[in-house]
Amino acid sequence: MALPINIEELLNKRRVESNRVEFKRGWNPTDIYRSIGAFANDFDNLGGGYIVVGVEEEKGVAKRPVIGLKDEEIDDILKQMIGFNNLIDPFYLPRTSIEEIDGKNILVIWVPSGVNRPYAVPSDVLAKVKKPVYYIRSGTSSIAAKGEIMDELRDMANRIPFDERPNPNIKPSDISMALLRDYLVQVDSKLEEKLFIQPLEQTLEQMDLMDGPTENRMIKNVAAMMFSEHPEKFFKYTQVDIVIFPRGRMKDYNNFSETTIHGSVPQMVNGALTYLKNTVIREFVVKQKDVPESLRYFNYPIQALEEAIVNALYHRDYQQYEPVEISVEPEGIHILSFPGPDRSIPQSAIEEGNRMVSRRYRNRRLGDFLKEMALLKQLLKPMMNVILSMFLSQYMKDVVIK
Repeated sequence: MALPINIEELLNKRRVESNRVEFKRGWNPTDIYRSIGAFANDFDNLGGGYIVVGVEEEKGVAKRPVIGLKDEEIDDILKQMIGFNNLIDPFYLPRTSIEEIDGKNILVIWVPSGVNRPYAVPSDVLAKVKKPVYYIRSGTSSIAAKGEIMDELRDMANRIPFDERPNPNIKPSDISMALLRDYLVQVDSKLEEKLFIQPLEQTLEQMDLMDGPTENRMIKNVAAMMFSEHPEKFFKYTQVDIVIFPRGRMKDYNNFSETTIHGSVPQMVNGALTYLKNTVIREFVVKQKDVPESLRYFNYPIQALEEAIVNALYHRDYQQYEPVEISVEPEGIHILSFPGPDRSIPQSAIEEGNRMVSRRYRNRRLGDFLKEMALLKQLLKPMMNVILSMFLSQYMKDVVIK
C-alpha cells in the first residue's frame, strides 16, 4: 500500500514531528509492537506515527544510504505481522508499505490513531505467556500507561475528534477527484499514480479516510473537509465571511462590504488570502538615507495572516453553525472562529500571552493534512514582521519615503 506522504519527507522528518517517527535497523517485533500500540493509542492526539524498518538513526535523523531489507526478510515480516496483529486488543490493523530508497527496499509501518482506543498489546509478543499492556508515547519512547495516565487514556475512548468520525451522509460522489489529485501531487505521494486506475474507495482506504464495519464502510468527516468542494452540505456554514468596515464598525456600522468564501479548507484558505491581498494588503517602499537599496514593507504581514486563517479553520468546531469571520477595520484585522480556545486552556494564560498547550485537538487529522501541505508553519518569522510593521511609523521619521 502506498503512503499518503512522500518517503523522503518522512526520512528527513520535515513535515512529521520527530516523536512520531521511529527508525529501526532491523525487525524487533516486541519493541516494534509496543510502539504500534503507543501510536494507535495516540495519547497526545498527534495523529499516530510511522515505524521505518531497515533504516539506522544517527543524531535523530535517518542515516544515508539506508541499510535496507532483503525481499525474503520483508516477506517474513509481513507474514509474522498477520499473527501479531491479532494479539492487539481490540483488533487493530497497521498499514504497511514497501519503499525503495537508495536502491534498497525498506518497510514503513504506518500507525494512524485508532478509533477504538485504548489498545493493549503484549509486553512481549514472542513470549508464551502474553501480558497485555497499554502503551503511550513519552517523547520518542513508548512506555506503559499507569495511574492517572491510564485513567485518562481510557477516558479518551469517548473523545474521538470530530474530523475522524465516519459520516454516513458523505458519498464517494461528494469527493472531488481534482482536489484529491492536487493534494497527492503536492505532497508527492505515490498514490497519485493509482488514483484514476483503482476505485476511489480503495484510495480512501489507503489514506485511512474510511471507517466502519466491512459491510458498511463510511467516509470520515475530514475527507469532506479536505476534498469536497461543498463541505457545507455536511457541516453547516463552513465558509469564511470577510467584512470590511472602511471607517470602523463602531463609527459607521452601516458602511461595509462583504464577501463569502466557500470550498474545501485549502480552497477557503487560498481564497480568503487572495481576497485580502487584492483588497487590503498595501506595500510601502521606504528609501534609506545614503543607501541605494529601498526597504519594502506591508501594512499586514502576509505570512502571519495565512497562519491565522489556517488556524481559524483548523481549530473551529464544525458542529457549530457559525462561519469563520474576518473583520477588517482601520485599526486592524480581527479573525473570529467559534467556539474559541479549548476549555483546557486557562483564561489567565490567554490574557498573559503565555505559551498555550492543549492535547484536546478538535480536528487532529485535518491538522496532519495541512502540515503535509506546508500550510501550518511556525509563527516566529511572521511575528517578527508584525513587530516591524508596528514600528514602521517611528522608523519612517528618519527616512525619506520614495
